Amino acid sequence: MAALIAALLFGCSSEPGSGGHDHEHGGGHDEEGEESGVELALDERYDAVRNGARLVLAYDAASNAFTGTVENTTDRTLERVRVEVHLSNGRELGPTAPGDLAPGEKRNVTLAAESKDFDAWTAHPEVGSGEHGHGGEHGGGD
Repeated sequence: MAALIAALLFGCSSEPGSGGHDHEHGGGHDEEGEESGVELALDERYDAVRNGARLVLAYDAASNAFTGTVENTTDRTLERVRVEVHLSNGRELGPTAPGDLAPGEKRNVTLAAESKDFDAWTAHPEVGSGEHGHGGEHGGGD
């Protein structure tokens, strides 16, 4: 099931104009915010906007967790915002519990990295009612 979800995630796209990428690590993601195969080192920080959600995330070795924030950068409510982390060992952390974010609202994010057998990672926020959050689609509650 996780492999299917991961495959779907890599195949989905987001809404046009979601740009605004500000990667502290200098790249590694395509224009839609999906992983391009380039991962971050454990001491690098993810900082990018996707579908109006700005995710700032870093790995904390002391707690063996990814911590940061997800923020709504739009003037509309973002529905079912959640965050995923993909580890170099093939494991996926998350997604976090989905929740709506009001315009300008910021929420703390923490994802525990159940093991330490990885040396790189990547992450992304998801927005919308679909399993892999096609940009801005708003559907009924699940």
